[in-house]
Amino acid sequence: MKIIHTADWHLGKLIHGLYMTEDQKIVLHQLVDLVEEEQPDAVIVAGDLYDRSVPPTAAVDLLDEIFYKINVELQTPIVAISGNHDSAERLHFGSSWYKKNHLYLQGKLNPSFEPIRIKGVNFYTIPYAEPGLVRQLLQDESISTHHDAMKAISGRIEEKMNRNEPNVLIGHHFVLGGKETDSERVLSVGGSSCVGQEVFAPFTYTALGHLHSPDAIKHPSIKYSGSLLKYSFSEASQRKSVSIVTIEKGSISIEERELKPLKDMRVIEGFLEQLLEPSFYQSQQVEDYLKISLLDEGAIIDPINQLRKVYPNVLHLERRIDRLDIKRNNEVGTLKNKKKTELDLFEEFYSSMTSSEFTTEKREYIQHIMNQVKLGAEE
Repeated sequence: MKIIHTADWHLGKLIHGLYMTEDQKIVLHQLVDLVEEEQPDAVIVAGDLYDRSVPPTAAVDLLDEIFYKINVELQTPIVAISGNHDSAERLHFGSSWYKKNHLYLQGKLNPSFEPIRIKGVNFYTIPYAEPGLVRQLLQDESISTHHDAMKAISGRIEEKMNRNEPNVLIGHHFVLGGKETDSERVLSVGGSSCVGQEVFAPFTYTALGHLHSPDAIKHPSIKYSGSLLKYSFSEASQRKSVSIVTIEKGSISIEERELKPLKDMRVIEGFLEQLLEPSFYQSQQVEDYLKISLLDEGAIIDPINQLRKVYPNVLHLERRIDRLDIKRNNEVGTLKNKKKTELDLFEEFYSSMTSSEFTTEKREYIQHIMNQVKLGAEE
């Protein structure tokens, strides 16, 4: 079986006030061309089809257009799940009749965990769900983290799994060891969002969404396809691709096919005069989306408009000296905090949390409490 694995389309994405819909349309048409060329048995979309729970109309229209081209015109099954950016209920609408045309759109978690069978392969669709919801659905009070939830789900699936057939899991998780960027929305506070790799051991292949780089994790059978496009400047050095997965006699092979955006997202650095020199910018793709870091130290008059005459899509401008000053101030602040006493730190906390004066009487009382605590700890 041949599968095309993609994820994190984030249709309707807004970056620095600019909607990326037209850019997304260009790479999605490349995906359609790839499906026509490769003729896979299925296309997987592992969550975050939209960037928000209520996407703009243009994003909904684009998803409808691309799904129609792949599923109806190219007669290719699609297996898609909701991610943490999607509205599970909205994405689930119509799924009961879509599957009659082999469009399997799983918005909400189904506790039966029945697989979708396509040409002898079992696809287990696990849309994003909070641990509390999984705890309620499975009636398992031991579930408190994403790892607990996925471990319980994997165990339920394994009870009925046919190990003599290929089994593919489609999920939207942050797997332990994965590399994050600024674009991904945090799933949970602390380490409770992490899922251990071992919970996916029963599956022939695990197709994941959430992390935006195809290199986010290195594992022979657990794979992030990455996002369609670069969605923040922290992704500027990433490549973007879709994965072509071939499953044959229980073994898998993965080929990556890169997507080529009309405009790249890049970071460039230099002095203003240098960046405005024809000898420099004539070798640049000036239409790209840019973050520019200026090295100049003195005052500069209206640098953003000067730059946009050459680079029309400057999305972010910063002064390197300002960035260094912020870093130094943070370091100095940290150093100062290290030199403060416990009482000084408590006074800052008290002032930030209340509107009351931290009087001498209060200071003496808190000092007394602290001394008592220290004496108790020494005994």
